[in-house]
Amino acid sequence: MSLTTVSGLAGQSCPEPASLIQGMNGTMAHVRYLADDRLEGRAVGTKGAHCAAEYIAAQFDAIGLDPAGDEDNYFHAFSIRKGAEMGPDNRLTVDGTSMGVGTEWVPLGFSASTDVEGQLIFGSYGLSNPADVEEDRYFRQDISGRVVVLEWGDPEGPNGGGMRGDPHFKGTVSAGRDALGVIILAPEGRSLPTMEGEVRSALPVPVVVVSGASVDAVRAAALAEAPVRLSTDVRPTVAEARNVAAILRGSDPMQWDDYVIVGAHFDHLGYGGEGSLAPGSRDIHNGADDNASGTAAVIEVARLMAENPPERSVLFLAFTGEERGLWGSAYWVEAPSVSLDKAIAMLNLDMVGRVVDDAITIFGFGTADEWDEIVDGANVALANPLRLAKAPDGYGPSDHSSFHAAGLPVLHFFSNTHTDYHRPSDDWDKINEDGLNRVTELTERVARRLAEGGADAVALTPIQMEQPSAPGGGSSSSSGYGPYLGSIPDMTPRDSGLRLTGVREGSPADVGGLRGGDVVVEFDGVEVTDIYSYTYALRDKKPGDEVVIVVERDGERVTLSVILGRR
Repeated sequence: MSLTTVSGLAGQSCPEPASLIQGMNGTMAHVRYLADDRLEGRAVGTKGAHCAAEYIAAQFDAIGLDPAGDEDNYFHAFSIRKGAEMGPDNRLTVDGTSMGVGTEWVPLGFSASTDVEGQLIFGSYGLSNPADVEEDRYFRQDISGRVVVLEWGDPEGPNGGGMRGDPHFKGTVSAGRDALGVIILAPEGRSLPTMEGEVRSALPVPVVVVSGASVDAVRAAALAEAPVRLSTDVRPTVAEARNVAAILRGSDPMQWDDYVIVGAHFDHLGYGGEGSLAPGSRDIHNGADDNASGTAAVIEVARLMAENPPERSVLFLAFTGEERGLWGSAYWVEAPSVSLDKAIAMLNLDMVGRVVDDAITIFGFGTADEWDEIVDGANVALANPLRLAKAPDGYGPSDHSSFHAAGLPVLHFFSNTHTDYHRPSDDWDKINEDGLNRVTELTERVARRLAEGGADAVALTPIQMEQPSAPGGGSSSSSGYGPYLGSIPDMTPRDSGLRLTGVREGSPADVGGLRGGDVVVEFDGVEVTDIYSYTYALRDKKPGDEVVIVVERDGERVTLSVILGRR
């Protein structure tokens, strides 16, 4: 597979902070800069994310923190799949007629790069309802060794959308039924899709989209089972992504090695697309609350602590790629720039800029016995204490989850979702400055208590697994429905399979013998290649089903039987 590296970021020019901040200071100055249109939504691996990382590093340097990234600098870099592009060898011939790539058809960004030749077969929408086999033509249809032609979308879903209507889902299901390839017919008025932002791994078969006047001809050819020749050439593009890491050395050199982690993610959704709750919009999603607010708090916690350093050290981390599935924090835990052996705890700030009625939620109280005393003491010491809602869960859709999976006690500070969440309207002028500053002060007091040494040193009692909490929290929370397994997937891309960071105590996964670190390679007869195939296979089941899950564990394959629960 050919890879194309996206370059040109290192030499770029970033907006001058003074021109954007215009007299602001403290947390609001950071939010104002990070959430400006000129950073274009800070999507991972983009120019805007690069500028955000440069700004954060400059702030850490001005505060006097030591670099804690790679090669004695502030950056902890890793490569990401940025998207895809077409190579020169894309050809489609249907019933002897060649079709124009880029005008009549295109391969999708997750298409295999291959050459196939065979017969077409028409599969309608390519959706099955096995519970009603007698009337389910597609379920009974043999598509093996054929290039199946499918209609776009899901007629039973809202606006023809939903998971079942996703071309990736259709391609995955068709590949699992041994189709030779997939051609999807775009509806009237829909232009050919682009692949610049496609980060999903290649499927084992070619998947392409035909649009415009050619749709009727291809449908007719499929109904006639006409011959087809298809060549696809799709090349993933790779970019550099960067976390930012800095350390405040403790005042007691004998206790320097022990450290507390304070972190937040600084990436957001760029121009929207996947994850946006304004799916039709291509406006800049500035992410002022999600998560310029948390990043701003981390910078100001560093400033406050540097004025009077505690005995132990404090590591400040700003992550990228959280919106893609905790990429930055997961990579840092996997390849830390500072050894994790002496880490005491991790404090995560994600969406802390919209405090309402003095209330915030803090997740993670079930990860250490001492959290109640520490947090309550810090809050009472505020001039204007916050109203705290406490949740036990140490796992969740934000970066603290990566650290809890590694065995650390964690806290996740969160001021709740709102109508601007993951929309272009999440802008800097809607931030509650007073509330953000109070969350910052609370976090600083908790971090300082953890970083005290000597006779006052805190020794946390980690609790690694806890009962599931109610849904909510974090910048990527999703609703719960359907069958419940209780596995916690590692969202970082892999060559094959899906690694689990953990399983919830008492969940079907736990009872069935799944463990953190397992790599799921098969789910009830369906090969698991990534998070998508795993999700499709799980959602195809119902509560009460008994499924067979095959995992790789310590170099061996282990087969487990699990009875699915209900969400």
